[in-house]
Amino acid sequence: MKKFVKKSNDISIDQYIKGIEKRDRVLLAQAITLVESNAKQHFEKAQKIIEALLQNKNSSIRIGITGVPGAGKSTFIDSFGTYLCEQGYYVAVLAIDPSSQVSKGSIMGDKTRMERLSRHPNAYIRPSPSGGNLGGVSRKTRETIILCEAAGYNIILVETMGVGQGEFVVREMVDFFLLLVLTGAGDELQTMKKGIMELPDLVVVNKADGENMMKANKAKSEYNSILHFLSSYTKDWETRAVTASSIEETGIADIWEIIKTFEKQTKKSNLFYKRRTEQQLNWLHDLVKQEVYRHFYEHPLIKDKLNLAEQTVKTGSKHVSRTALELVNLFIEHKH
Repeated sequence: MKKFVKKSNDISIDQYIKGIEKRDRVLLAQAITLVESNAKQHFEKAQKIIEALLQNKNSSIRIGITGVPGAGKSTFIDSFGTYLCEQGYYVAVLAIDPSSQVSKGSIMGDKTRMERLSRHPNAYIRPSPSGGNLGGVSRKTRETIILCEAAGYNIILVETMGVGQGEFVVREMVDFFLLLVLTGAGDELQTMKKGIMELPDLVVVNKADGENMMKANKAKSEYNSILHFLSSYTKDWETRAVTASSIEETGIADIWEIIKTFEKQTKKSNLFYKRRTEQQLNWLHDLVKQEVYRHFYEHPLIKDKLNLAEQTVKTGSKHVSRTALELVNLFIEHKH
């Protein structure tokens, strides 16, 4: 007999809170759906749930994982996450996927890319379509992290879309940032910006196995030479490169030891907690921007005038900056 699942509108805020605290995966998934929804009533309900759950103190670590296309992020997360689960940790994976510009939905099946991890009872995988809006990713991912932590997941892995602007957004919401690269460092670095190389706390040369082993060790040395001359994102922490193989599962345990050392060191210096405070402030400002944006475009007068304003810009009869200022001033004058 098929189990009856209540619709999100039929579930009270109190039911959500109690269910999430008991690690009810169905209610957690539905609460995240509320967070990801752009509907006003869903947003307000989600904020009340999050506000209540923020009182829960969970000793978690948030790890961002990025890499160039083909670096094997999903395979690495599958091995790394499974290793952590088998160590007794509860792991949540938030995979921020590329989105179809037509449907705005995820086009990659995360659970099929992480077969072992998706079957582990200690793991929770949540694909989150980006919708092409980095601001939306920032708010929704932060709030999803809070929900997962409240459900008792003490390691949060945030997989990003790949090397690009999204990495800067994710860097600001995690404690530790890991960059996956391939062999042939010299060629690969040509496609990377210096700024991105300054973001990670650890660089992992992946696929270090079989005939690729010698190349991987060479790439590790090249990256370490480069990192030596770059400023580290985390004060008093020396970012270095290591090798790993997701297939042979070599280097996985060493990577976790490095992360634990990082956590211990940054907590001792109070940097860990300072960074969490900064994350809260970033969240505040992102939420303000999102709400101002929403109120602006939902305002009846703006909706009424926007089409005409767009036409004047298209025809060139009025300058873009002047048109924009007129709309903003209209909104300010009639915001109530």
